[in-house]
Amino acid sequence: MATLNSTGILDPGTNDSQVYRCTLKEQFKYILLPVSYTLVFVFGLGLNITAMYIILFRTKHWKPSTIYMINLNVCDTLYILTLPFLIYYYADKNDWPFGELMCKLIRFLFYTNLYGSILFLSCISLHRFLGVCHPMRSLYWMNSHRARLISVGIWVIILILQAPILYFSQVRRNGNDLVCHDTTIKELFNDFLVYSTVVMFLLFVLPFGVVLFCNGLMVKKLLDPSVLREPMSQHSKRKSVKMIIIVLLAFMVCFLPFHVNRSIYYTFRYLHKHDCNIIRLSNNAYKVTRPLVSLNSCIDPILYFMAGQSFRNSINKKSRIKSHKSPSALQ
Repeated sequence: MATLNSTGILDPGTNDSQVYRCTLKEQFKYILLPVSYTLVFVFGLGLNITAMYIILFRTKHWKPSTIYMINLNVCDTLYILTLPFLIYYYADKNDWPFGELMCKLIRFLFYTNLYGSILFLSCISLHRFLGVCHPMRSLYWMNSHRARLISVGIWVIILILQAPILYFSQVRRNGNDLVCHDTTIKELFNDFLVYSTVVMFLLFVLPFGVVLFCNGLMVKKLLDPSVLREPMSQHSKRKSVKMIIIVLLAFMVCFLPFHVNRSIYYTFRYLHKHDCNIIRLSNNAYKVTRPLVSLNSCIDPILYFMAGQSFRNSINKKSRIKSHKSPSALQ
C-alpha cells in the first residue's frame, strides 16, 4: 500500500497510479496501452520484417541513407519484440511477473529505440539536406564508409547514455502486485529527473533542432524558382518532399507530444503540486502520448519505402513475377 510521508503527501514511488495525496484514475491505460501496443506489434512487426528483408536481400548497392535506414529498422524491431511483455503487464493491471532483470531490459530497450530512432532520423534528414542544398560538398561527406562510422558512433552514444536506465528501473511490491517502474522509485526520483532532462536535451532537443533547421533550408531551396525550372531534378525534389513530410510527421506526432507531456508530468511530481486536477490531467496526457512513441515503429517503414528507388523496384519486380505466374493474370 502507498504510504504517507511527513508532509501528509502520498508517496509517489510506490505506484504511478497514486501520486502525492491524489489518487490517479488510470483505469483507461489498462485498455489503451494493451490495445495500442498490440496493434503496433502486429502491423509494426510485419512492416519492419518486410523492410529488413528487402534492405538486406534485395538492395544491391548500400547508399549512406540505406545504412541509416537499416539501423533505424533494427531499433524499431528490437523495441517491437518487447511489446508482448508490456501488453501482458498492462492487461494484468500493473502486475509484473517477469522479474527485475527483464523489467530493466524492457525499459532500457524502450528508451534505446526512442532515441536511436530520433538520431537516425536526424542523420537521414542531414544526409538529404546535404544532397539538396550542398551537392558538391555532399560528395565528400555522403559515402558509405562515413555513414557506417557515424552509425557505430550513434550506437555507442545511445548505449552509454541509456545505461543508467538499468539502474533506475526497479520493481517494487505494491500490495499483491509487483510494479515495474516506468520512471524509478521515490528515493531515486530527483536523480532520475536530472538524468532524464540531460538525456532529453542531448538526444531530443538538439536533434529536433537539427531536423527543423535542415528541413527548413530544404523547403527554401526546393521553392527557389531557379530550382523549380530544372526538369532533371523533379524526381529528386519529389523524393525530398516525401522525406521531409515523413520525418516531420514522426517528430511532431510521435516524439514531441511525448517529451512535452512527460516533462510537465515530471515537473509536477518534483514540485509536489497538490492540485489533484492538474496532476491527473498531466498524468493522463503523459500516458496517452506513450503509445504515440510506439507508433513511430509503424511510420518508419513508410520512410524505407519512399526513400529509395531500389526498394520500390524490388517490390514491383516481385509483384510482376507473381502476376506472370498467376493463372488469373492471364484471364
